[in-house]
Amino acid sequence: MALMEAESGLCGDCGHDLKESTHSDNEYAYDASITKCHACLAGARRVAAHQEDGGKTDGLKVSVFRREQ
Repeated sequence: MALMEAESGLCGDCGHDLKESTHSDNEYAYDASITKCHACLAGARRVAAHQEDGGKTDGLKVSVFRREQ
């Protein structure tokens, strides 16, 4: 219960405190970096191929695994 209370004021995407991160004085106070996860990319490619073949994504779960070399 205490964890739920603590997390209730946090952004669900980035985890920052919403009281601080949504204040107008902080509009340009943050920066971000981009990282490409090749495992996630493989999963996204598989889902895209599934959709292109007419597959539906409702309830779809994707398991990503490293190929044996």
